[in-house]
Amino acid sequence: MPPSNQIPMGKLPADLLRDLLERYATSDPRVVVGPRVGEDVAIIDMGDRYLVAKTDPVTFATDEIGWYAVHVNANDVACSGATPRWFLATVLLPQTGTTPELAETIFKQIADACRQLGVSLCGGHTEITYDLRRPIVVGQMLGEVAPDGYVTTSGAQPGDALILTKGIAVEGTAIIAREKHDELRGVLPDAALGRCADFLHVPGISVVRDARLALEVGGVHALHDPTEGGVATGLWELARSAEVGLVIDEPRLPLLPECVTLCRHFGLDPLGLIGSGALLIAAAKDRAAAIVGRLGEEGIAAAEIGEVVPARQGCCLRSADRSLRPLPTFSRDEITRLFE
Repeated sequence: MPPSNQIPMGKLPADLLRDLLERYATSDPRVVVGPRVGEDVAIIDMGDRYLVAKTDPVTFATDEIGWYAVHVNANDVACSGATPRWFLATVLLPQTGTTPELAETIFKQIADACRQLGVSLCGGHTEITYDLRRPIVVGQMLGEVAPDGYVTTSGAQPGDALILTKGIAVEGTAIIAREKHDELRGVLPDAALGRCADFLHVPGISVVRDARLALEVGGVHALHDPTEGGVATGLWELARSAEVGLVIDEPRLPLLPECVTLCRHFGLDPLGLIGSGALLIAAAKDRAAAIVGRLGEEGIAAAEIGEVVPARQGCCLRSADRSLRPLPTFSRDEITRLFE
């Protein structure tokens, strides 16, 4: 019987993580940005430029897992304003069912994603792991940025506009369609299921271009890509890191129709569903329209979804009638309920 205080699957609770980091993280004067809740990368002073370091595992998806691992790590590096350069992978393979073909497939996926981003695969580790039932890839991405060119999640300021690219739960929609394809026949036509499965590539889970284009326009104060816990958790992370509040216009949230249908079928909330592919941008209000326009010119859908407000106002969803309700919180990603 599990202990009564057992933590459910997903991220550690933010308060617990904050306490652990405050007590155990070490400091170094060259660490410009160190570990804290809401920040996804470390930034280290290397003299004429800063090194940006990120690590993240891929545990839910098995199909194209190597491709996922490169892009989700590159996304966080790009969200710091840096250019992803070097990738390392720890590839853990199950004790039963691992073949040379499986290993080669994962390596090819990693290589293809690195080639797409202009990143070098420069190291890592592989092993067949006891009692593991499915492959896991832990990625480490390194990038670089000029000392005056980086941004952080904590940079959001009251008065900023909030912009979201692509849509809600791009990655989650792709995972559901890929992992539950046979069960979903009849819920969506086969052609629509195929499109959902391909959300991994179109509109895609990479936000490297999204971040670069927004930064080129200017006025960006913070970038954050919602991943585990979905857009709602990404918004909470941004707010906590910057010590601000948020007002989100619910009717303006870009819900993908296919995502809504799949979530309804499985009883999931799209706002809490793993969300790689979307980019949250906090930018000066007078630059928001230009950022949305530039992204649109490059074929990347974007919408202004709300505003940053003082922390005392909290984080709220604003309905069409202007009434407010609290932004929902998720103790674990909704995708975990799919695999129980």
